[in-house]
Amino acid sequence: MDELLDSLLSRIEDGTYPPGTQLPSGRALAAEYDVSQSTISRAVATLRERGILVGRPGRGVFVAEK
Repeated sequence: MDELLDSLLSRIEDGTYPPGTQLPSGRALAAEYDVSQSTISRAVATLRERGILVGRPGRGVFVAEK
């Protein structure tokens, strides 16, 4: 999961996912990274705890505004 976290953080930092951008669905990320959706969920939860991502009920997960 550390590699997944590093990759997501790298994409946020390099502007692939700028602040306010919605992340792809858990299913899409799981397919892209070839991991289970539960692994994606744990990674997203970790980044939410760190304040890097925010969840918007009914809309998805977004990169937090700075």
